[in-house]
Amino acid sequence: MAERSSLRGSRLGGVSMESDTGVEAAPRRPATYICPNGHTVVVPFSVEAEVPALWECRCGAEALLRDASRPEPKPTRPQRTHWDMLLERRTIAELEVLLEERLSLLRDGKLPRSA
Repeated sequence: MAERSSLRGSRLGGVSMESDTGVEAAPRRPATYICPNGHTVVVPFSVEAEVPALWECRCGAEALLRDASRPEPKPTRPQRTHWDMLLERRTIAELEVLLEERLSLLRDGKLPRSA
């Protein structure tokens, strides 16, 4: 119980007892983004940070860094369907054999018919 005595009188997530006096913030530079809906967004970045060309505006649109050109979109892979993933595991000939096996079991009454 002695370990918990240091928490007495303060609450978890409460105000810190440390002050900001004597603490120097890292040097920053503002980056101005222009939204296609007419909004202007100013984001402070560290001087050492790489500033991205696009930033999400408060309205959800993509704001472009002032005096920057829009970057090329990243190439995206086409969405894989269930059929594509099935063909990665089996050939058409294997699928035809499996289909015939299942159809013969269904015709013989060994598989229940679905509603």
